[in-house]
Amino acid sequence: MQRRHLLAGLGAAAFLPWPGRAQAQQGSRKLTIAFGDPVSSLDPQLNNFAGDRSVDLHFFDLLIENHTEGGLQPGLALSWKPVGERVWEFILRPGVTWSDGKAFTADDVVFSYARAPDVPGSTASFAGYLRTVEKVEATGPLTLRVTTKEPNPLLPLNLASVHIVSRHATEGASSNDFNSGKAMVGTGPYTFVSFTPGERVRMKARPDYWGGKPDWDEVDYRYVASAPARTAALLAGDVDVIDKVSVSDLAQIRSRKEVVLYAYPGLRMLLLQPSFSEKPSPFALANDGSPLPKNPMLDIRVRRALTMAVNRDALCDRLMNGTATPTGQWMPEGSFGYDPSIRPPAFEPDKARALLAEAGYPDGFQLTLHLPNDRYVLGPQVAQAVAQMWTRIGVKTQVEAVPWSVYSSGVKTGDYAMTTLAWGNGTGEGSYALINVLGSVDPRQGRGVSNWGRYSNPQVDQALEDAMAAFDDAKREAILQKSAQVVAEDAGIIPLFHYQNLWAAKRHLKVTPQTSDRTTAMMVSRTS
Repeated sequence: MQRRHLLAGLGAAAFLPWPGRAQAQQGSRKLTIAFGDPVSSLDPQLNNFAGDRSVDLHFFDLLIENHTEGGLQPGLALSWKPVGERVWEFILRPGVTWSDGKAFTADDVVFSYARAPDVPGSTASFAGYLRTVEKVEATGPLTLRVTTKEPNPLLPLNLASVHIVSRHATEGASSNDFNSGKAMVGTGPYTFVSFTPGERVRMKARPDYWGGKPDWDEVDYRYVASAPARTAALLAGDVDVIDKVSVSDLAQIRSRKEVVLYAYPGLRMLLLQPSFSEKPSPFALANDGSPLPKNPMLDIRVRRALTMAVNRDALCDRLMNGTATPTGQWMPEGSFGYDPSIRPPAFEPDKARALLAEAGYPDGFQLTLHLPNDRYVLGPQVAQAVAQMWTRIGVKTQVEAVPWSVYSSGVKTGDYAMTTLAWGNGTGEGSYALINVLGSVDPRQGRGVSNWGRYSNPQVDQALEDAMAAFDDAKREAILQKSAQVVAEDAGIIPLFHYQNLWAAKRHLKVTPQTSDRTTAMMVSRTS
């Protein structure tokens, strides 16, 4: 169960002790990690993708850190507090230097927050985290004031997702300059050695890191898309740690004495997004393959039919081998914004058929379900299972799984009739999905950047605004719970399940997650 103290420190001044950092032991220590999320760029402000963000944490720091255990904690900011209805003050950490030796100052933060919302080439921007920011001012070398457009009690939580880059190394640089290493100047625990796109990132420890020298002198961070290949590499001793362990490999890993499995409750969920486009989709057709006169997903009866035609228990028990939990909402049990009154939708195929007939589709229709084939744990297998369930109620569904590079471009066109998203709920708080997945698409406000179905509901948008303005936690959670009820009633998305986070490591190593489902060298320590 996720800890509800993820929001600790949102309010008044937060002078919190910095958690202990693992210190290097004698001799050279190298760690090799095989990870499953692709990396689009080393530019920490380009794309809000899981793989990118895991890598970024090695090189770049955050003003505030949001840890799985302990909630909000000081990063580059030692403390923060509201000093007015719309103004927050931050006291920055002294003595921090960039990896090129230059001093970190408040001006770097001003530059970072101006750059992050609109990095050229971004397909999943960080604008949503900064959508309420009106002005960022350096009031001294190590003091900062952030003025928001309206009262925003969640500002510290939002800032815990936007990495800080240096003005002197980044101004005028492109994302390609990060990939080449030219702009890889950070305050983080590691420094850049090399980056081979689609293959690996190499890094070395900073002995002068402000948080203490990292545990590992060298890190070889390898991208291995195939889960069985990651397992094979671990069992062969070629790598030390793997993430996103395949459920089909669990029994084998548990039976081997030389490796250990680490499983933790996760924030990430797998959901389906029906298209709300006003125009008919080439991927939702009549049974004879001819175009439909309208988009069937616009009919709530169709969306509800598809929702109740999914057997979530079967997906979790048989396909995911018990490493997932059925859900009917985006937040997992125990997290901030979870509504216990919303249960996973019951599996009712007969009622689903009746709803389709009532909506004017007694014989169903043809549907294509799109997803990436190289990103989501068992994504293609889950999609095939859902396609079979939908086909049984008359919606003849085929699955089109394509590389992430193709998929991430395709979802932007709005042509897909049904898309798939593994959403990380990275802040541990319900408004994160409201901003990025469920809020009406509005690039000017940084809203809806992952709302690939173009879902739009005025009640949901208003709930987001109300939640962002509520300083009282109980009031804010009630607003978020109500928004979850609205989306569930509207079938705005089709939630399937929440993943467990699964890592495996060599016997002498321990994996302890720090931030949601990110995979970093900093979460790996020796047990002996």
